[in-house]
Amino acid sequence: MTEVSSNISRAVDLLNQDKLVAIPTETVYGLAGNIYSEKAIKGIFEMKQRPLFNPLIVHIYDIRQVRELTTDFPEKAQKLAQKFWPGSLTLILPKNEKVPNLITANKNSVGIRMPDHSVTLELLAQLEFPLAAPSANPFSRISPTTAQHVKDYFNDKLELVLDGGPCKNGIESTIVGFENEEPVIYRLGSISQEEIEEVIGKVNINNQEKNAPIAPGMVEKHYAPRTKTVLVENVLDYLQANRNLKIGILLHEKIDDEQLAHTVKYLTSTSDIKEAASLLYASLHELDALNLDIIVAQKFPDSGIGKSLNDRLTRATK
Repeated sequence: MTEVSSNISRAVDLLNQDKLVAIPTETVYGLAGNIYSEKAIKGIFEMKQRPLFNPLIVHIYDIRQVRELTTDFPEKAQKLAQKFWPGSLTLILPKNEKVPNLITANKNSVGIRMPDHSVTLELLAQLEFPLAAPSANPFSRISPTTAQHVKDYFNDKLELVLDGGPCKNGIESTIVGFENEEPVIYRLGSISQEEIEEVIGKVNINNQEKNAPIAPGMVEKHYAPRTKTVLVENVLDYLQANRNLKIGILLHEKIDDEQLAHTVKYLTSTSDIKEAASLLYASLHELDALNLDIIVAQKFPDSGIGKSLNDRLTRATK
């Protein structure tokens, strides 16, 4: 039986034994292991059933650790780290020889971030190694934003879920790398493109790569419920055209005749995009458990964090 506990010392002990622990962050819960332990890292890939071509993100607690893992820390990357760390930003940087190739899928770069969660920062400070920590869910499934989500996925397979409460941001970090010294967003996330550009200027987006992704979250199908899911601009039209189906709807704006749906979930009652993001995965988990014919998600305005939410929902519908 998987233990759910806030006992950081217990987590330290397990991680020092090359075991895995689920950890809380402000984005989603991660499945964590010592980056220098081949046993732990292979265990992450096996437990998640994650393909080895999909690299992992390294989690640190002090910006000085970047120098221990990389060969270069570009000025624009430093500006982003100073602005957004601790926080929901992952930087893709050239790795040094200390970083195992298993972490980076044999690529010469590594993703690094400093999570904004007091429990995990305290945990990291008590360890002599950084942690690799992809989302604590089977590959391509809905990411977990509570300890219970993790337990539901991995009960009896995982010794400990370190409980840090619900994740406040609710979607994964934004991933930024550099191509010919120019910044590129590889994964849209909790920090919007506009917020990144306020710090370092124009940023391109390259977030489509099926076979050999530079960063996590780039594969076509991801974040997906078991229930068929569609993303539409006009939910009411879809409901009226599919009256014979048992439909759950995921809304951020009110619609008429919502009673045509079997179940209605509002991500926000005040058009608060950050509230919607924080509740997205939890709401998908709830709808996925209801034996529906289909989940219908209302498309967000395609700007700011709305663009990130549309990205998640689009990958969930593949």
